[in-house]
Amino acid sequence: MKLKFPLLSVLLLILVTGCKTTSENAAKRLSETKECFDCDLTGENFEGADLSGAKLNGSNLSGVNLKGANLSGAILDNVNLSQADLSGANLSSTALTQANLTDANLTGSDLTGAFLRGAILSNAKLTKANLNQADLNAAQLEGADINGASFKEAIMPDGSVQK
Repeated sequence: MKLKFPLLSVLLLILVTGCKTTSENAAKRLSETKECFDCDLTGENFEGADLSGAKLNGSNLSGVNLKGANLSGAILDNVNLSQADLSGANLSSTALTQANLTDANLTGSDLTGAFLRGAILSNAKLTKANLNQADLNAAQLEGADINGASFKEAIMPDGSVQK
């Protein structure tokens, strides 16, 4: 049987099987362009990477290693960073609106001026993290370890400002 519409067949095949970017391709694209919207980067290793200004809205970064990475000024709105290692990372002025940081390790990270409005930080490790001037309005901090963390001039979940 000869197909009369080969292009239509190819398009139908793509629709049926999906056309998702593989984790490897997404990681490569992120490293090259610093942009990867709605990408699945689960478990990838970006330790020490310079991702300053990266745009990752809606991406899945659960279990990712971002230890010591530079994410300053990045846009990570609606990102899943559950169980990610962000210890020692630079997240200053980073947008993390509605981000899921459940069980994430943010020990010693710099979140100065970060925008964490509505973020979920349940059971996150924020030991010795710098959250000065961060916006945590409506953020969820249940079970978070905040020992030694700094919150000077931060907007807290209830809307109050720390002195």
